[in-house]
Amino acid sequence: MLITTTNTIEGKKIVRYIGLVSGETIIGANIFKDLFAGIRDIVGGRSGSYEQVLREGKQTAVNEMQQYAAALGANAIIGVDLDYETVGSGGSMLMVAATGTAVIIED
Repeated sequence: MLITTTNTIEGKKIVRYIGLVSGETIIGANIFKDLFAGIRDIVGGRSGSYEQVLREGKQTAVNEMQQYAAALGANAIIGVDLDYETVGSGGSMLMVAATGTAVIIED
C-alpha cells in the first residue's frame, strides 16, 4: 500500500476517496531509559533508547492505520500526518497518532 504525506500521487489518479483513517499507540518509557536519558541530557548527546521508542511508536501507528485502510478497501493513504504527545503522570508515556485519507488509486 502506498502511504504518502502529500495530497496527490504524481502519475496516479485517485478514483475514490474512502475517508479518514488513523492508527494510535501509547508506549511507556521504562525507568532505565529515563535514567540514561537524564544522564545524556547532562553530558550531551543523543538518546538512542528514546529514538528507538519513537521509531517503534511511529511504525506501530502507521501499521494500524494501514490495516484499517486495507479493511475499507483502500490501496493508498494520502495526506498522512504523525503526531507525538506525552501522556500519563509526569509524561511517562508517549502517544503516537497517524492519520490520513484512505483512497483508491488507479493501477
